[in-house]
Amino acid sequence: MANPDKAYNNLDFLNSSDARHIRVLCEFVEPKSRFRKLRVKDTIVFFGSARTLPPEEAEKQRQAAETEVERSGPLPELCVALERAERAVKHARYYGDARELAERLTHWSSQLPKSGHRFMICSGGGPGIMEAANRGAHGAGGKSVSLNISLPFEQAGNPYQTPELAFEFHYFFVRKFWFVYLAKGFVVFPGGFGTMDELFEVLTLIQTKKSAKRMPIVLYGKAYWEEVINFQALVEWGTISAEDLDLFQLCDSVDEAFTCLTGQLSELYLD
Repeated sequence: MANPDKAYNNLDFLNSSDARHIRVLCEFVEPKSRFRKLRVKDTIVFFGSARTLPPEEAEKQRQAAETEVERSGPLPELCVALERAERAVKHARYYGDARELAERLTHWSSQLPKSGHRFMICSGGGPGIMEAANRGAHGAGGKSVSLNISLPFEQAGNPYQTPELAFEFHYFFVRKFWFVYLAKGFVVFPGGFGTMDELFEVLTLIQTKKSAKRMPIVLYGKAYWEEVINFQALVEWGTISAEDLDLFQLCDSVDEAFTCLTGQLSELYLD
């Protein structure tokens, strides 16, 4: 009679509900081991929409939609498609800005004395703004961290990830832990529910001092943030304090965001 499998080789057990806590623990321990081995010290995290297209792709889709309207006439469904494509072109600006900012931050970090793997760009590893961040770091000749999550849609690993620093999570809360644990700064581009969730989790941790670190938070794209979230109304309703508005800074250009981040990071962690 053959010996039975050891528990840690029993995949049926490891994938069962009884072993859920073991799988959760693995998502804490395995990244920690890899970060330590690869000497990753801290990160600058980029959040933003997975739906943001690269400018060239957005323009290609706009031209195709416009051509279809010209050929078939202004049918309602074609006009809606053209409007959507034009909106994507407008939004694609943020892809280009995220890519440029990540590239400049990677160059800046590489020139710091004894920088090692300091202030490494970190993203969620998927398309859109996440891809732009990894792409910018890659374009600067640097490595970047990618904290992927298994989802039924929108989340497929982008081609600009650093393979040895690309992770795949099942549990959102563990993934968010790793976003914050190594972070020294955040840049939040326009995004949807996921981006809002990540932003407000970070703001809450800092506001309640559950995170002892001081971390600059840049909300990129004033028009978007000022329309989508009325932060001043939260103050006027008394649900946050006026000083809570100092937890983040609104920026609308790569130069402005770069100066904000590098200035605060230098003051907090380099001087």
